[in-house]
Amino acid sequence: MSNPRVSVLLPVYNGGPYLRQALDSLLGQSFADFEVIAIDDGSADDSLRILESVADSRFKVYHQENRGLATTLNRAIGLARGRYLARQDQDDLSRPARFEKQAAFLDAHPDTGLVGTWAEVWQEHGPSGRFHRHPTENAALQFELLFDNPFVHSSVMLRRSAVEAVGAYSTDPSRQPPEDYELWCRLARHCRVANLPEPLLVYREVATSMSRAGRAPFLEGLLRLSAEQLAWHAGRDPADEAARDCAALLQGAYDRASAAPSLRRMLALLRGAAQGVARHAGVSVAVFGAAARARRIRLLYHWGRCRLGMPPLHLPPASGKATP
Repeated sequence: MSNPRVSVLLPVYNGGPYLRQALDSLLGQSFADFEVIAIDDGSADDSLRILESVADSRFKVYHQENRGLATTLNRAIGLARGRYLARQDQDDLSRPARFEKQAAFLDAHPDTGLVGTWAEVWQEHGPSGRFHRHPTENAALQFELLFDNPFVHSSVMLRRSAVEAVGAYSTDPSRQPPEDYELWCRLARHCRVANLPEPLLVYREVATSMSRAGRAPFLEGLLRLSAEQLAWHAGRDPADEAARDCAALLQGAYDRASAAPSLRRMLALLRGAAQGVARHAGVSVAVFGAAARARRIRLLYHWGRCRLGMPPLHLPPASGKATP
């Protein structure tokens, strides 16, 4: 029996009322050459029963004691046989053409290691009227990765060979969460990345979703990774103070910055990082004109607030969702 082209990585922890819908969205794909690696990560509800009720030989169901998201995803990668690895969250819905379009894109772009999609945002049971419409082109995404995560985790499809080249999800407690942003940063240094400009995923916001404002480890991880990205592309030391200050102020996290952030050093770092991304992506730095100006303006705004002793102003979460 030949290996499937796509392996779907589906970690489940207390899937609750939405798991059946998520599974149905996989069964309804127009693209049939896939397997589902579903791992129940120690659920206390009926998630395992729901998974085992799927009468489709493409579904492989496993159970384990609770080990957390990154470890569970890495186990799924180890069990997967596909050339491409697709993510699916237990409460999100994949539109019928999602896998077909993403696999076709990766087939046509062998230098791309990660392709996500836009997403329609639902609140609990229905549409919110909002969408995640992140940049689609490699250069713009490489630039956005300096500051935040421009991919909806549940929407991505990964090239297995790219993941093997850089390593899977980090299980180092000091580097997670956000485990998805950490992996995307490493992948983007190795290959091109993209988003399809279609809402091929329904991203569900539920009460158990973790925001950066509500969970300190998420914010700390985000700032650490952003500082590393800024320093790496600017050719600076990973512990560069200007990189840490820049990451903190751009997120409105004044309490995570140094006592007296240097605006001059931070602006110089931003310029250097933009130039580094441009070289890495093979484009002119002028491509980032509007986006780079917007970041400088945001930095000036937050630096001014910080200097005036105003309270932290954490920004809302982008598109991250964590599983215990």
